[in-house]
Amino acid sequence: MKITHYGHACVLAELETPAGPARVLFDPGAYDQGFEELTGLDAVLITHEHPDHLDAGRLAALHQANPSARVLAGPGAAARLAEAGIAHAEPADGARVTVAGAAPVRAVAGEHAVIHPDLPCVPNTGYLLGDSLYHPGDAFTLPPGEVDVLLLPTGGPWMKASEAIDFLRAVAPRVAVPVHQAGLADVHRDLHYHLFRTLGPQGTEVRVLTPGVAAAL
Repeated sequence: MKITHYGHACVLAELETPAGPARVLFDPGAYDQGFEELTGLDAVLITHEHPDHLDAGRLAALHQANPSARVLAGPGAAARLAEAGIAHAEPADGARVTVAGAAPVRAVAGEHAVIHPDLPCVPNTGYLLGDSLYHPGDAFTLPPGEVDVLLLPTGGPWMKASEAIDFLRAVAPRVAVPVHQAGLADVHRDLHYHLFRTLGPQGTEVRVLTPGVAAAL
């Protein structure tokens, strides 16, 4: 599997399947750069409606360049996609959808983590791709099985570092890739990465990716 991180929660996953390679993009949002020119996408998966995960304007242009790509989203994000005229599907919790002919995607529905009790929670859908890569969106909902690669939320107004560490311990993947860190200063990013490495589960490698550069995991 190859992973390319575009700076916040946006990640391109490229994996081999019995039907050939699959290219799946997660959460192209307002804080991300470099995904706009992608072609050959098989699917775009949206975890929720917040603009740092869904830039509807740029996604519309991306979808025009990738007309065969399936777009999957939960209820709140689906409403934003409908407003933008982007065709999409809404997988139910636990539903398995096949993309690129052979790559399974399993939806893990729930709610966005609480930012403040006075603010409404929005729907959040995590995705397990190929039974190996898990993107939880803005929630610490556990995946429905073992995970090889975890896209690990690192910083945001809805989370503490201790919650990310406990989530990492509970999932215990082979590799954890920190994401969702655009709002952190460099010194705080490095602190969080250090905490993940020192307090994460034994046997888990924490891989910090260079934005826009594909890495084999």
